[in-house]
Amino acid sequence: MSQNEAIRRHLQTGKAITPLEALERYGCFRLAARIDDLRNEGLDIETMTLTRNGKRYASYKLVGLHRASA
Repeated sequence: MSQNEAIRRHLQTGKAITPLEALERYGCFRLAARIDDLRNEGLDIETMTLTRNGKRYASYKLVGLHRASA
């Protein structure tokens, strides 16, 4: 299974994903690139910026299966 497919399935369960989680679970070093791929496939993915121990990081969550047409 590709990283894109693994991350897509993860998001489709309703769970958010962070870069550290993507690395630990799926061996994905570039989560933002995989999220961009999935967005280009039409997934509507929300980015949330979180802060923990003074460090900022992104968390991604699936909002919908397809973006609305512009």
